[in-house]
Amino acid sequence: MTIHRPGRPEDLPPGEELWARWALLAAVEATTEEERRPSGHRTGRWIDDEGLHYDDSGCTWWTMSRMGGGRFVLYGEDESSGVKWYEPPIDMLAGGPDWLPYDELRDRLKGYELGCVYWYESGAWARAPYPGDLGDDGLDCGISGFADRDQVLGELSDRVDDSVGDSGDDSGGGSGGGLDADALLAAAEAHRLDPASLLERLRPLYADEPLDLPAVARALALAGITGRDPNEGAAP
Repeated sequence: MTIHRPGRPEDLPPGEELWARWALLAAVEATTEEERRPSGHRTGRWIDDEGLHYDDSGCTWWTMSRMGGGRFVLYGEDESSGVKWYEPPIDMLAGGPDWLPYDELRDRLKGYELGCVYWYESGAWARAPYPGDLGDDGLDCGISGFADRDQVLGELSDRVDDSVGDSGDDSGGGSGGGLDADALLAAAEAHRLDPASLLERLRPLYADEPLDLPAVARALALAGITGRDPNEGAAP
């Protein structure tokens, strides 16, 4: 999937799919130790009560939150964004719906921490209008790793042992069932992933890296990609 510079709303996959891909990658990296760390002191990819997060401890940070009723908000910054430095200033919240987390977004704006804001409602992404000569808003560098399904699948494949429990059943409803990384990702995108089918196949990225399966299970449940309503517990 190609993300233009600056990004266009149509560059992004449906909100439910983007959420599921990001959530699955965050879940397989989850550990109890990191769960206990305050969000402001974490790096990498994770999920908490606010939503999904990505922070490379350097030039990019992003958050995606569920807002209820099939609505999502995506916001963050990559150093490639020219939005916050553009003159005259670009109103990143122009045209935004009334359900956006305005207190959070305005606080970020005041601190010059925000590079762009996208919102998803009724099956479509939207953002504020940009001037024609804006070079980039950072969406490509920040979110392409989640928007591009092949990239997500490649990362997930490194974490999944396809030799475990190969019974040839790819229904996604049983424990294991021969699911490969592609089938596991598809089940997550449909918000019907059976946690056991992932947990029994999960392997560490490095040989000396211990698996924390309870933390992975908790992250999957919090993400809402295991069969329950993906908007359960979200803001009204």
